[in-house]
Amino acid sequence: MQAHPTTSPPQPLAAPAFAPLRALSASLLQLANVARTTPPQAMLQEALDILRTSLVGFDTAWWGEVSAGHADAPPRNWLHGSIGLSKSFATEWNALAMADAFAQQSMDRLGVVIRESADDMPDLPAGAIPPDIEAFCRRHGLYHCMAITVAMPRSGLMFFVSMYRGPGQPNFTDQEAALFGEFVPHLLGHWQHRLEQLQTAPAGNGPWDSYALADGAGQLLFVGLRVGLALQAAYPDWSGTALPPALLAALPATLPGSLLVGKACRLRLEACGPLLAISMPSPHASKPPLAPRELSAATLYAHGHSYKDIAATLGLTPATVRTYLRSAYAQLGVRNKVELVAALRRQ
Repeated sequence: MQAHPTTSPPQPLAAPAFAPLRALSASLLQLANVARTTPPQAMLQEALDILRTSLVGFDTAWWGEVSAGHADAPPRNWLHGSIGLSKSFATEWNALAMADAFAQQSMDRLGVVIRESADDMPDLPAGAIPPDIEAFCRRHGLYHCMAITVAMPRSGLMFFVSMYRGPGQPNFTDQEAALFGEFVPHLLGHWQHRLEQLQTAPAGNGPWDSYALADGAGQLLFVGLRVGLALQAAYPDWSGTALPPALLAALPATLPGSLLVGKACRLRLEACGPLLAISMPSPHASKPPLAPRELSAATLYAHGHSYKDIAATLGLTPATVRTYLRSAYAQLGVRNKVELVAALRRQ
C-alpha cells in the first residue's frame, strides 16, 4: 500500500508583512466612522489626525483646494486647513506658487504621490532652487515633503494633501507613500459624499463650480471655481480660505436670501444647519432652478430618504421638508417620485 506524501500546512505570512495592511484597514474603518459622525467643519482635520497617528507620522500638514496655473494666472490656493503651520502659510505660498516646482509636479501628475527631501539635493548647483522658495521651506520647516493632488469632479478645482517633516526626521519611505496614496482617495470620496448630502443640486450632476459652503464664522469648507472667481473679482484683496469680511457684514438678516457682489453677480445664501450654503445660477440653466433647500430636499427624497432623514441631514423640521417638497413638485410639474427623479436629472 503506497502511502500518500505528507504536506505541511500553509504557513501564515510573517507579522511584519501584514502589519501595514492591518493598519490601513483599521484606519479606513476609523475614517468611515469620522465621515458619518463628525461635523463637516471638523471632518478633514480629524481624518488627517487618523493618518498621522496610525499610518504616516508627520510634523506639519496642509490640505485644501487649488487651481493650476496658466498663461493668465499663477497657481492659487483657494482654501485650506493645516496642522502645525502658521496662519500666513497659504498667503505666502500664493505669492510664490509660480516658482514652486514641487507643487507644479503634483498638479501635473494627478493621483500620484510625490516626494522630495533636502537630503536628496546636496549636489544641486547654486541657484537651482529659487531663493524665495528655499527661504519659505526653511521658515516653515519643510525639509521632507510628500503630497498628492487629485481632481474634484465638476468643481473646476483640485484637492490636495501635503505633509512635511523637519530637519533631523527621516525621509518618507516607499511604504509610507503607498499607504498615503491609498488613504487620500478614500478621504476625498467620503468628503465628496458629505458635500453631496448638503449640496443644492442632485448628486452626480450638481453645479459644484457654482457652490460654496462656509461655517458660521465665514471659514470656507468648500468652494467651486465660479464662486471663487466671483469673490476674487468683487473683492480684489480677498486671499481665500474665509469669506471676505465685507460679504459677511452684508449678509441678509434672515435666510434664505440673496446678495449682489460686484456689478452683476448675485449669490443665493441659505442656512444649511449651522453652516452657510452659497450658490450661483448655472450659466447653462434654461430656466430658474428650484430654491437650493427645495432642491436639496427633493434630491434626498428622490434617493429614498424619509422626511425625518432629510430633516436631520439638512438641519430642518419634518414639516419644513414637506413644505419644500410640495413646492418642488409644483414648480417641476411632477406628480410622483418617478417623475420627480426624471425632472431632477434635467435640472
